Amino acid sequence: MRSENSSTGKLRVLVAGLGNMGRSHALAYHHLPGFDICGLVNRSPPTLPTELEQYPQDINFYESLARYEPDVVSINTYSDTHAEYAIAAMRQGADVFLEKPIATTVADAKRVVATAEETGRKLVIGYILRHHPSWIRLISEARKLGSPFVFRLNLNQQSVGPTWATHKQLMQTTPPIVDCGVHYVDVMCQITDAKPTRVSGMGLRLSNDIASDMYNYGHFQVWFDDGSLGWYEAGWGPMMSETAFFVKDIISPNGCVSIVLDETAKSDDIDSHTKTSTIRLHHASTDNDGYFTKDDTLLSMQDEPDHQALCDSEQHYLYQAITQNIDLARHWRDAVSSLEICLAADESVRQQRMIELL
Repeated sequence: MRSENSSTGKLRVLVAGLGNMGRSHALAYHHLPGFDICGLVNRSPPTLPTELEQYPQDINFYESLARYEPDVVSINTYSDTHAEYAIAAMRQGADVFLEKPIATTVADAKRVVATAEETGRKLVIGYILRHHPSWIRLISEARKLGSPFVFRLNLNQQSVGPTWATHKQLMQTTPPIVDCGVHYVDVMCQITDAKPTRVSGMGLRLSNDIASDMYNYGHFQVWFDDGSLGWYEAGWGPMMSETAFFVKDIISPNGCVSIVLDETAKSDDIDSHTKTSTIRLHHASTDNDGYFTKDDTLLSMQDEPDHQALCDSEQHYLYQAITQNIDLARHWRDAVSSLEICLAADESVRQQRMIELL
């Protein structure tokens, strides 16, 4: 474990990547008492909130890493840099917060985990839903229902302007079903504890603004060895529908648990991606006449955290992981597994065949 800054008693953190997530994480480090930002890195001049303008800014990650020798490196760049940046930071002796996905290939993801194991550094992956009290409750209620499960999950975004520009940049390396899918496959895996066995996916390019070998809409199915079935859908762009853009259903023989989204929610609002509004718990038991024996239970999720509060929670967990030496082995395994499923789905889309998982 690295020692805290002797003059401030805080962990010195270098923040790389200052898009939506990077800015939010930087604000978390700015406000949380355990961190002290030593530098900000972005390849182009970033748009920063006033609170962050005081910190040194650089454009080259490796030069900044050598110059500041931080205790912690927060990597919020595009996916194709995740593995190399994380490995470089850990080899220099820094603990790492790494936005999802952990890498763009399973081999690179395993290299990142192997480096964490070899160096003894802490590595926390940005699975924001793991820190959301409503999603924690959703997973808990689903597990109580018992397997096998049917998972119906999606997140489509009708993106325009700067958000569409960001999505097009992301799609230079990563399709929506991988970039967003790792979150929701991670939820599936937390509920089932079962091994995924095969994946089948379909995708379609709906815009001439992206590369001919990339698609901005896709969905896939995943089979688990306990009999559970998962479906996930993701699409980005100005053509996407606002109808049923947010579906979160988990069904079992004993009933189902679902997120009922606020009717005013919009797909391009980042807070709507995590807010749950209400959780509906449906009980499948019936009496001798075939009628339900219990009404649905509605669980109000009022006063749940907004996006910035969730980012604060993620970074508080990072601080605890470092200072309390939390065992992150299961966290790493889940990050690699969710990526493996989503990359298999992408492979299925491109090869137009089912992919067996070994």
